Amino acid sequence: MTYLYFLTEVTNSHMEKREQIIVAIKDQGLMPLFYHKDEETCVSLLHALYAGGVRLIEFTNRGEGALLNFAAMRRAATQYKDLFIGAGTMKTEADALSFLDAGADFLISPALIEDVFDVAYNNKILWIPGCMTPTEIAKAETMGVKLVKLFPGSVLGPSYMKAIKDLFPNIAFMPTGGVEPTTENLGQWFGAGVVAVGLGSNLIPAEFKVLDGLAPLTNKAREILKMIKQIKITSKK
Repeated sequence: MTYLYFLTEVTNSHMEKREQIIVAIKDQGLMPLFYHKDEETCVSLLHALYAGGVRLIEFTNRGEGALLNFAAMRRAATQYKDLFIGAGTMKTEADALSFLDAGADFLISPALIEDVFDVAYNNKILWIPGCMTPTEIAKAETMGVKLVKLFPGSVLGPSYMKAIKDLFPNIAFMPTGGVEPTTENLGQWFGAGVVAVGLGSNLIPAEFKVLDGLAPLTNKAREILKMIKQIKITSKK
């Protein structure tokens, strides 16, 4: 009985964390995502985004030192009890397991990759797959997915979101790729029914250098969060 009770408690704890992250994504409305090969820069970006009000970050597995840099960010984030850091571009079981071992709070894939789903399912971790077609979204729904990354957003567009939303009332959507941090574009996406947007190079340029200062990024993140909050308030009226 004690063992079964322990298993139930652990399962409930993981379920609670997954739901907590989904709620945080919906509340924030923004998923900043980036990769940088320099460890110091990665940690600096984390601090700058947090200072701007960001409480969820996706670090993408897209190059040299990604795992080591993610681990450094995870260590730096111990001072932020309300910050979730996820691992993006998860395409293999091995990578998913490695980033979970490094402390990933959630996993994001560019496609509906079942090997990564298996890792997330077995470890009771939130997994957000990238989907493009209704067929992929329907399959994700049968797998128990609650939040889908619409990818690439630049190809699909807000009109696509509006067209499929009613078909999947139990799925939340987050477009990534080509989303622009403007009142017009964000207004179109949220007006179409998304719960959040992913922003990469339109928030953090690939050529970002710490020497140029962190204040501009902090201010930009703060402004975008404020913009999204106002758009969400307006859309409810």
